[in-house]
Amino acid sequence: MRRHRKIKIVATLGPASSDKETIRALWEAGADVFRLNMSHGTHETIAALHGHIRDVEAEIGRPIAILADLQGPKLRVGVFANTAVDLEEGQSFRLDLSAEPGDNTRVQLPHPEIFAALEAGTALLVNDGKIRLRVEACGADFADCTVTVGGTISNRKGVNVPDVVLPLAALSEKDRRDLEFACRLGVDWLALSFVQRPEDVLEARELTQGRAAILSKIEKPAAVKAYDSILAVSDGIMVARGDLGVECPVQAVPPIQKRLVRGARAAAKPVIVATQMLESMIESPMPTRAEVSDVATAIYEGADAVMLSAESAAGQYPVEAVRTMNNVAIEVEGDPTYREIIEASRKVQRRTVADGIVSAAREIAETTEIRAICCFTQSGTTAALVARERPRVPILALTPLTRTARQLCLTWGAHCVIVDPQERFKGAVLAAAKAAREDGFAAVSDQIVVTAGVPFNVQGTTNILRVAPCDERLITRSEA
Repeated sequence: MRRHRKIKIVATLGPASSDKETIRALWEAGADVFRLNMSHGTHETIAALHGHIRDVEAEIGRPIAILADLQGPKLRVGVFANTAVDLEEGQSFRLDLSAEPGDNTRVQLPHPEIFAALEAGTALLVNDGKIRLRVEACGADFADCTVTVGGTISNRKGVNVPDVVLPLAALSEKDRRDLEFACRLGVDWLALSFVQRPEDVLEARELTQGRAAILSKIEKPAAVKAYDSILAVSDGIMVARGDLGVECPVQAVPPIQKRLVRGARAAAKPVIVATQMLESMIESPMPTRAEVSDVATAIYEGADAVMLSAESAAGQYPVEAVRTMNNVAIEVEGDPTYREIIEASRKVQRRTVADGIVSAAREIAETTEIRAICCFTQSGTTAALVARERPRVPILALTPLTRTARQLCLTWGAHCVIVDPQERFKGAVLAAAKAAREDGFAAVSDQIVVTAGVPFNVQGTTNILRVAPCDERLITRSEA
């Protein structure tokens, strides 16, 4: 089964989508990647979901990517004697390390790392920014604040500190346990939360030891400022607009989204746009017009993937949400304006031989009667470079490695096919012609472009391009 759109769809699994039949229905509706949220569920539950996905993958005969999303450190206030209190604008309120239940004058903030980073004037956001505090004075174990936006504050509400880089690792002890569990389970991607600096990504990379690709979630102002250096050490990016919209002014999120997407595209690394894309479909079978426009915007920007969270994990209409996203993608990508925008935003990258090869492949495919660009790849680099070009024709990513095929399920336009290992380029051309015909991309009378790196099995050696017929007899005859 082939998709009739280029952007990929990530669907989060949860109580509404935890059985194999629903997971298969989600895939058939358009899901390419399944997200396992490590913030919810036991390891036993996560393992069961992983098993269901792999069972569906075996039944349909197509690679499916699995993304495990690590929780990251959670900063929360303590508890109140009366469960909740009301804070009024202008009043004083203290945060401290005392474990005594709070009242309307103070509450515990059991994170000495936060106090170490605070200074007068720092803003503190509580309960997703619904309550805002300004630090007036602080020390190693307290912060005296003024309430700038009041409201009801209750037990264990989350705290955001947007103005400073916190001396906290992106990986909590829970995250380290979850990371090792997910890697042993065999997930394809790990999403890293609370990234503030490139060192956070490097720490996770050392722990994964190449067992999974690392996707950095950009959800903090510090990560936006350090984006280029974080991108350089990451395998992919998620524009996590939830916390980003809390810690940054809401009006700043759309331009930030555009910058992050374009940066990842230029680096040939997949980028996901996430959070509240079809939020109303948690309870409604139809999305709002604004939500449809939001999804369309991410597609017009050239993002590699759009993501569903609670819509598919806990909503009443998980399959309908995926199908809606799929239909929006097909409609947008069929719009002539889409191609105009994609091509206007393409950055020419021709610093290396590989850059020149993939650029030539796109130009040849778009100016002649070529049906597909077929990339023979070991690590996925060749397919990622071709996808960076955002060609008009389909991309077939052929690889003998199951892990590479699965990871490429997150890459824009990549139709992944697992093939036998090849030692010579002729074998790769024959495999490409066969895959193009069998998967419905070309007829025997058509032509394809084949790219690869020779010698095979060496990463980053994309150096050869051939226009080939899909008739295997013609390929064999030309090599005689």
